[in-house]
Amino acid sequence: MTYVMFLLLFGLVLGVIAVASNPSPYFAALGLVAVAGMGCGVLVGHGGPFLSLVLFLIYLGGMLVVFAYSAALAAEPYPESWGSGSVVVYMVVYVVGVVLVSWAFWGGWYESSWVSVDEVSEFSVFRGDIGGVALAYSLGGGMLVVSAWALLLALFVVLELTRGLSRGALRAV
Repeated sequence: MTYVMFLLLFGLVLGVIAVASNPSPYFAALGLVAVAGMGCGVLVGHGGPFLSLVLFLIYLGGMLVVFAYSAALAAEPYPESWGSGSVVVYMVVYVVGVVLVSWAFWGGWYESSWVSVDEVSEFSVFRGDIGGVALAYSLGGGMLVVSAWALLLALFVVLELTRGLSRGALRAV
């Protein structure tokens, strides 16, 4: 399980580098999906399968719709891919930065973080996400309403920013 967690964390870092280095929204979307998948895999490995499923479904259901709409409005005729010169330079700089930061913090602190929650069974009575789900449904209703309102506001902000000079469907006929 340690090797699976290593691969998930390594894929998460590579996906973040792919998103950060690419200026084109088309190729950055693929990196975002990879980052979401790897991050949810890390959450599953650390004992949160329900939270991981909810986060992945909300991400794919909500954020990619807004991203697809805004990417359609900001269409580029020749987007830069991962093989372009400037993107490769950014990726190399980010990889060197990650290597330098990980070298600075190199030590034995990271070994226990790759162990899944099922392997640490001495202190656990039930799965880690069961208590969190009950708490989210009992005390998290107000936060759910606030989060839904913030996502709706973010949708309108993105649509207003990508609208440009034309009014789109809201113009007066």
